[in-house]
Amino acid sequence: MNFRGRSTIGLLLIGVLCACGANAPATISPEDAEATAKEAYIWGFPMVMNYKTLYNYVIDTSNPEYKGPFNEVSCEARLFTPDDKAVVTPNADTPYCMFWLDLRAEPQVLTVPEMEAERFYHFQLVDLYTHNFAYVGTLTTGNGAGSFLIAGPDWKGEAPDGITDVLSSETNFVFVVTRTQLFGPDDLARVEEIQEAYGLQPLSELLGSEAPPAPPTPDFPQWAEGAQFDERFFGTLDFMMTLLGEPAPGKEDLWQRLAVLGIGGGDFDFSALEPETQEAMKKGREAGFTDIETFIAEYSSDPLASGKLFGTRRFLEQSAAANYTSDDIDILRSVAAHMGLYGNSAAEAIYPTFLADADGAPLDASANRYTVTFADGQLPPVVSFWSLTMYDGASQLFVENAIDRYLVNSTMMDDLRLNDDGSLTLLIQKDAPGKGWDSNWLPAPDGPFYLVMRLYGPEPSALDGTWTPPPVEPAE
Repeated sequence: MNFRGRSTIGLLLIGVLCACGANAPATISPEDAEATAKEAYIWGFPMVMNYKTLYNYVIDTSNPEYKGPFNEVSCEARLFTPDDKAVVTPNADTPYCMFWLDLRAEPQVLTVPEMEAERFYHFQLVDLYTHNFAYVGTLTTGNGAGSFLIAGPDWKGEAPDGITDVLSSETNFVFVVTRTQLFGPDDLARVEEIQEAYGLQPLSELLGSEAPPAPPTPDFPQWAEGAQFDERFFGTLDFMMTLLGEPAPGKEDLWQRLAVLGIGGGDFDFSALEPETQEAMKKGREAGFTDIETFIAEYSSDPLASGKLFGTRRFLEQSAAANYTSDDIDILRSVAAHMGLYGNSAAEAIYPTFLADADGAPLDASANRYTVTFADGQLPPVVSFWSLTMYDGASQLFVENAIDRYLVNSTMMDDLRLNDDGSLTLLIQKDAPGKGWDSNWLPAPDGPFYLVMRLYGPEPSALDGTWTPPPVEPAE
C-alpha cells in the first residue's frame, strides 16, 4: 500500500520557478501547496528530527545534551536515564559514543581497537536522510582492530595503505552512534577504557600533509522543540536542503515544487506566503503526519516491523516493494524516525515493539498489570544479547521508578526467577509485585506505555519469523 498522495504539478511550475528567486513565493493553488507540503513532510520529517539531534549535540553548547564539536569522538561510560531527552526510545544496554562528522573538507579516519571476542560493539553511520549507510563492529567487520576511512559524496581520492575499508556517505554530514556492550555495573571501567581507545582524525593528519581549507560554517538555525509538528518544520527543512546541496535521484520534481514555495534556498519565510497558501501548507503537514500515524497503527502488530524500516537506501527500496507494495521509501523513513530514531539495520538488531496487549488493547498500567512469558527454550535467539525496555507512552522516554530499572536483559538471567516448568515470566506493572518476584519486575508508568525488545545479532529464526516474541498478556 502506498500511503502518500503524490501530486504532479507539471511543467508550468518549472516555468514559474525560473521566474522567481529561491525564496520568493510564486502563485500556487492551495490544492497544489497542500499536496506538496504533505509530500515534503513525509520526505523531510526524518531529516528535521536528525537536525534536532545535530543542533542539540553539536551546535547548542549550553544544551545539557551537548556532546562536542564536529569530528570529535564523544563517549560516556554510563547508561541513559529519563533525563536524556534528545533521542526518543533510547537504549539502556550499551553505553554510547555519539558524534557528528563534517566531511566537506576531507574524509575522517576512524580507528578501533582489538575487542574481546564475547563483547558486542558497533559504530552505526547515519547520513542526513537517516539511512544507515555503513557499520563498523562485531557483526560486520569483526572484533579485530582496524582503520576505516569515512568519505563524503565529493571525495574522489584513493585510500592510503593501512585503511581497512572505505565507507562512503551520500551526504557530507554524518551522525555516528557507537554502542559498546556493558556486562554489568562492574564492567563500566572496562567500557570506558575501550571508548578511550576509539580514534578519529582527518585524512590529512594521517598522511602528514597540509589540511585543505575549511569550508564556511553554515548558519545553523536555532532548534525549538515542537517545530517538527507545526509550520516551523518547513524552515528547518529549508536549511537541511542546503546541507544536502542537490536532490537525490527521483526527488528533482519535489525540489522544484518546494522552490516554488520558497523552500530550498536557505532563507525560507513562511510569513511571506499568502494566507491561503499558509493554511494549505498547514493542512498538508497535518495530512502527512496522519499518514505516518496511520501506517504505525496498521502495522503495529507486526513483530518484525523494525527489521523492515531501518537500513541503507537500497534496502529500504527493496523493503518498501516487498513488504508494503510501495515504490517509495519516505513513509518507512518517517515511521522509523517517529517511533525509534536511529534504529539499527536488521542484521545488527531488530526491535519487536509492543503497543497493545494480546487482546489488541493499548497498554496502560494505570488500569492493568501485565506479563510476558518466554517458554522454556524460547528466549530470544541472538548471536549477542537481548533486552526488553519500558517507555512512557507520552514522552517516548524511560520511566522514572523507585529501583532505577528501565529494562530486563539477558545479562540479568542469573538474577531472574524461573517458573517450575523452566519458563521465564516478566512482570509489567506500576507497583512492585513483592512475594519474591521483584527480580522479574519491569516498572511501568501510571498510564500508557510501550515496550521494545532488542535482539542484537538476531539469529535467522528471528529474522524470518520462525521465532516470534510472546505477547503481552493482561495479568489475572
